[in-house]
Amino acid sequence: MMIDKERLLEQFRTLVSIDSESFHENAMRDYLKKKLQDLGLEVFEDNAGEQLKPVSGRTGETAGNLYGYLKGSKAGEPVLFASHMDTVKPGNGKKAVFHEDGLITSDGTTVLGADDAAGLAEILEMLTVIQEQHLSHPDLEIIFPVAEEPYARGSAYLDYERIHARMAYVLDDSGPIGLCAPAAPAIIQFTIDVKGRAAHAGFNPETGINAIAIMAKAVSEIPQGHVDEVSTLNLGMISGGTAKNIVPDAVHLEGEIRSMDNARAEHWKNVIVSAFDKVSEEYSGKTAYSFQEMFPAYRTKEDEAVSLRYKAACERLGIPCRFEDTFGGSDNNHLAEHDIRGLVIACGMNNCHTTQEWTRTDDLVKAAELILELAIE
Repeated sequence: MMIDKERLLEQFRTLVSIDSESFHENAMRDYLKKKLQDLGLEVFEDNAGEQLKPVSGRTGETAGNLYGYLKGSKAGEPVLFASHMDTVKPGNGKKAVFHEDGLITSDGTTVLGADDAAGLAEILEMLTVIQEQHLSHPDLEIIFPVAEEPYARGSAYLDYERIHARMAYVLDDSGPIGLCAPAAPAIIQFTIDVKGRAAHAGFNPETGINAIAIMAKAVSEIPQGHVDEVSTLNLGMISGGTAKNIVPDAVHLEGEIRSMDNARAEHWKNVIVSAFDKVSEEYSGKTAYSFQEMFPAYRTKEDEAVSLRYKAACERLGIPCRFEDTFGGSDNNHLAEHDIRGLVIACGMNNCHTTQEWTRTDDLVKAAELILELAIE
């Protein structure tokens, strides 16, 4: 194909070296904005960074999502490609180590950052080849979101009216090139605060209302783990009490619901509320809830245009194509929420979110060839 392997690898090396932990993507934003502009794209940055300040803890200038537009040279449906700018921790001081057998790792002290520098490098190489080879293509749209790792928060603030494409390829999956995720779950995070009444545990415990007792009984009535064929429920953190000799008057719990079906996610939310309301009334306590839907579930069918285009591109390149659901979310959840039909595709990231993360040179090249084929089809 027309991919320049050495240029792609050098681009990947450069992107890995840029510190871009979630909510600290300024340097990556600056680099990518200039690269897109140099490649002839119209570039826009939104104010997602400002809107994320309440959760990011940042006070200074913060990066927003980048949007790039390359006008097409032929008729056809616009196509969107996406790859996020941020990495998980430890992600500062990253260095790509190239091994003789084609393996690429970090030096072992940080993540490699192939999640998602691999996707970023492949998109930049795809655009470079299109421009230097004057390849015919429909309108192409690029989004580089911030803060994807903390539940795709950045893409929640994209200006979706700016996006015209109805099909998208999100480069953010692990596994062999050709693998794609057509479906992902809704994720609901929640906190529960149980209020009782404090009392001295030795002198007058009967005047207190034990918040831990309320919490314990309610939790015992809520199923956990795989709660049905498409859903999981986890009660992950509990804290409370002030001293060994005081009846505890407050307990705090945090948890998460995931479901491939939005209605089932809502059902398990109601199960939690019903259990705590029942036990709180029994003990004369009070319970407060906070549920936050991080994003809804989606499913892209294999006979939709975006899927058929993907299958055809893989076939032309001789790449085995496989559709496999994921139980993790991505920016594609938000795209689907706005009627943009997409697939999350493998781009050469493996063992992500660990210091043992790795990729291979051949995978980076193959993924770049695949998205080039998707862009010029």
